[in-house]
Amino acid sequence: MMNNNKFKGRDFLTLRDYSTEEISYLLQLYKEPKAKQKAGKTYQTLLGKAMRMIFEKSSTRTRVSFEVI
Repeated sequence: MMNNNKFKGRDFLTLRDYSTEEISYLLQLYKEPKAKQKAGKTYQTLLGKAMRMIFEKSSTRTRVSFEVI
């Protein structure tokens, strides 16, 4: 298992910035909450946290993203 601190302060801008092992680890992290959700379990790791998204072009997705805040 990889240490989460290894990713602290790093931005995910391109796959080239990460090793194959790191990408595999990130994909496993993605699968965990999905599996818990399908099993009907509560997954609150991100409770109380915020996410910011930046899009290059104006779109409905961008407008809706800002309306959610």
